[in-house]
Amino acid sequence: MRILLAEDDALLGDGLQSGLRQLGFQVDWVRTGDAAERELRSGAYGAAVLDLGLPNRDGLQVLGAVRSQGLDLPVLVLTARDAVPDRILGLDLGADDYVVQPVDLHELAARLRALVRRSHGQPQDVLKVQDIELDPAARSVRKAGKPLQLHTREFDLLHALMLNAGRVLSREQLEQHLYSWGREVESNAVEVHVHHLRRKLGSDVIHTVRGVGYTLLREAPA
Repeated sequence: MRILLAEDDALLGDGLQSGLRQLGFQVDWVRTGDAAERELRSGAYGAAVLDLGLPNRDGLQVLGAVRSQGLDLPVLVLTARDAVPDRILGLDLGADDYVVQPVDLHELAARLRALVRRSHGQPQDVLKVQDIELDPAARSVRKAGKPLQLHTREFDLLHALMLNAGRVLSREQLEQHLYSWGREVESNAVEVHVHHLRRKLGSDVIHTVRGVGYTLLREAPA
């Protein structure tokens, strides 16, 4: 899952980026309000962690601007401002969750997973499509009750497809989900990962929509 981290404090930002990466997230880190708004507009992220005390533009200004433009990705506000009016204002401007620093890294990761899950209409913590079960927290997968060993990119690709079951995702959309800044992406990377997943899940699980992309059907084909 690729997320945007907007945090101007170098020590905190570095710790959050490193920690969230270790917990399975792809993290792009920006340090100003202008950069945060620009990246949020790109539509490349599954969620965002937004600090309020950003230079150039305050986090609340950024949040209000992107919400007014119809951007609906989950936004978790991370701030040292613990006054109730500040929390109310952030929520009213469109924040999906609000965490006051200091925050436990595992709690932050769990909140992000929950926000993304709910934004895709998935009420349960374990995703279930056909006979596949995927646990984002444990980063584990079962097929017909049997555990599967997936590499990191295979897991992330399957996660994206299961979150969007029944919807066709383009190669570009899948690349955005799999790779953060500075990660080299080979031209056939998605195709290779799909090939490996089909070998492990079965050839009829992931469908190619020629000229468009890939989809995982909600129901197994008859």
